[in-house]
Amino acid sequence: MELKSIKEACHMLGVSRTTLWQMGKDPTFPRPITISAGRKGFVASELDEFIKAWPAAGFSDTQLS
Repeated sequence: MELKSIKEACHMLGVSRTTLWQMGKDPTFPRPITISAGRKGFVASELDEFIKAWPAAGFSDTQLS
């Protein structure tokens, strides 16, 4: 299982940390997991699946701002 840090997840999605956490309010967005004490990240395959479905989920730049 490949893990992505918060910084890597932001880069993959092309969003800021703030926007990443706003996206996390959506139930279809992957849940972060604890990598170690005080460090969270995401399962890479879950992010990939979300990215593929992103247009279908109806997200737009204006909704994320």
